[in-house]
Amino acid sequence: MADNNSLLDKLEGLVARFEEISTLITDPSVLADQKRYVKLTKEYKEMSSLMKARKEYVQLLNGIDEAKDIITNETDQEMRDMAREELNLCQARLPELEEEIKIMLVPADPQDGKNAIVEIRGGTGGDEAAIFAGDLFRMYVKYCESKGWRVEVSSSNEGTAGGYKEIIFTVTGENVYGTLKYESGVHRVQRVPATETQGRVHTSASSVAVLPEAEEFDVEINEGEIKWDTFRSGGAGGQNVNKVESGVRLRYLWKNPNTGESEEILIECTETRDQPKNKARALTRLRSFIYDKEHQKYLDDIASKRKTMVSTGDRSAKIRTYNYPQGRITDHRINYTIYNLAAFMEGSIQECIDKLMIAENAERLKESEL
Repeated sequence: MADNNSLLDKLEGLVARFEEISTLITDPSVLADQKRYVKLTKEYKEMSSLMKARKEYVQLLNGIDEAKDIITNETDQEMRDMAREELNLCQARLPELEEEIKIMLVPADPQDGKNAIVEIRGGTGGDEAAIFAGDLFRMYVKYCESKGWRVEVSSSNEGTAGGYKEIIFTVTGENVYGTLKYESGVHRVQRVPATETQGRVHTSASSVAVLPEAEEFDVEINEGEIKWDTFRSGGAGGQNVNKVESGVRLRYLWKNPNTGESEEILIECTETRDQPKNKARALTRLRSFIYDKEHQKYLDDIASKRKTMVSTGDRSAKIRTYNYPQGRITDHRINYTIYNLAAFMEGSIQECIDKLMIAENAERLKESEL
């Protein structure tokens, strides 16, 4: 029982904190401090599932003790048979629940619950890379729809033969960043391009960067120092296009707290015909861009501790290959290969993400040595 008890001790140690939070979130002074209230309700939600697991764990341990007691001391055969059945059930569930609890006890990445800003860029391979970036965009939109998440494009630059040289969009919903962060990296495609006349297989690539969307209190920005320009959005579309200056451009001089160096950030947003909306989107992107830069050090620290690099750090790493002639997809981080490329490109990527999550949880367990 020693091992059980150490896990139980950890859970018991959290009960007082859970009760404290339960009281705090009803306190008027906490309710008045929005930033603190948001943080505490999030912690309350996370701890609720741990408390539920603790309750089941205590019931299982008690159930095992009671069943053993009956088997040893009871003379009635029927009672003993029932106890043996109960014992088998409890002992089968116990190791499963212990694994679940261990994973719950590993501190989650504080960014996981955030919305995400996703940037897809056609890399090497010219037109074909842009077409593939468009295919990836469509795959993510289908996946997000299946999860009930909302996708809003904030800027895009179309390729000459279709697809996108670059497309940036925000995904809003439950635990978006914690799910999509596994998609950051270089996606390589092998296929005969639509633009190829000889029927030869080409290799090209697109890069995906998934950033946690920063909330207002995550980043200090001096809004008075932002330089704004407006310009006319180009593109097809009636009389509005050349008359209304709905496109916005912002420039901001940002000092990197990790290096002390200053750099100018330039962001354009042309997505809607409504200038205030474009301004708000540009601000959100500025916030997330700075937040991402400031957290790069944190990501690097995690990456240096972990071997698989499942969800962090190196965005130049090749993470997945899509081979069309063989209908095959390989995720290089976990050596996972499947032959359902058509369904995958239609947004059926959950199984792959689940496998990446399992691999990362194993890494995090090793790291925390529970």
